[in-house]
Amino acid sequence: MALIDAPLGKSSDYPDAYDPQLLFPVPREENRRRIGLDDGRWPWFGEDLWQAWEISWLRPGGVPAVAWAEIRVPSASPAIVESKSLKLYLNSLNQTVFSSVEQVRDVISRDLSSASGASVSVDLHSVDQGARAVGRPEGFVLIDDEELASVGYDYNPDALATSGDVVSEKLCSHLLKSNCPVTGQPDWATVLIDYTGSQLDRAGLLRYIVSFRQKQDFHEHCVETLFTDLMARCQPQHLSVCARYTRRGGLDINPWRSTQPEDAAGPRLIRQ
Repeated sequence: MALIDAPLGKSSDYPDAYDPQLLFPVPREENRRRIGLDDGRWPWFGEDLWQAWEISWLRPGGVPAVAWAEIRVPSASPAIVESKSLKLYLNSLNQTVFSSVEQVRDVISRDLSSASGASVSVDLHSVDQGARAVGRPEGFVLIDDEELASVGYDYNPDALATSGDVVSEKLCSHLLKSNCPVTGQPDWATVLIDYTGSQLDRAGLLRYIVSFRQKQDFHEHCVETLFTDLMARCQPQHLSVCARYTRRGGLDINPWRSTQPEDAAGPRLIRQ
């Protein structure tokens, strides 16, 4: 299916019956070829953590139930699921009777696994079971106040530079912005970079992050671009890149890519 066929950017009738066919997969392959990865192997571990805040269904007897979900899509999946199609799909549960929370979880996991081509895990949480939000994770240094002699808004990996000193540090910027490739709507994120290697020039890193401001791409693609640019130009011994995006349509997407399999997306942030 071509992206032009996706529901994103189109007027949509919200479904009143469960329909897994609403899910619209978008292959990852084309973007990975665009950033120079065309051999079917990827230089990272990672996943896309979705937080879905508007989930409801009917309990036996017809009384509604509500929950929020953590959805984890492996970065090795052949496809991502287009976000508006996921929203429409989740809304198709609203008037459907399920026998238990576990059944809802299993149905969502099965349908998303089928659409993405890999095993997707789903955890449903009570709305009384909120995760504490933080401004930025402990230990991360904010680089947003670095002084820049010049700023550009066209994607510019040449802004990245390092010194010869090997360090281990964690850097954070709240200034990552990109635009939806279909609708042009802005997507806002905090980017978290944890690395060991030649020290990154912080002003250059900030200039590079700001250069995404007019870039049109999906969240997952932006993070993979960040990761591959940092690996290619800075050659760190260890690298983890995570972007925590603000929610749109009741969903936020938080991709992370790392040289280490045990890294994760980290805690929920204030803007989420």
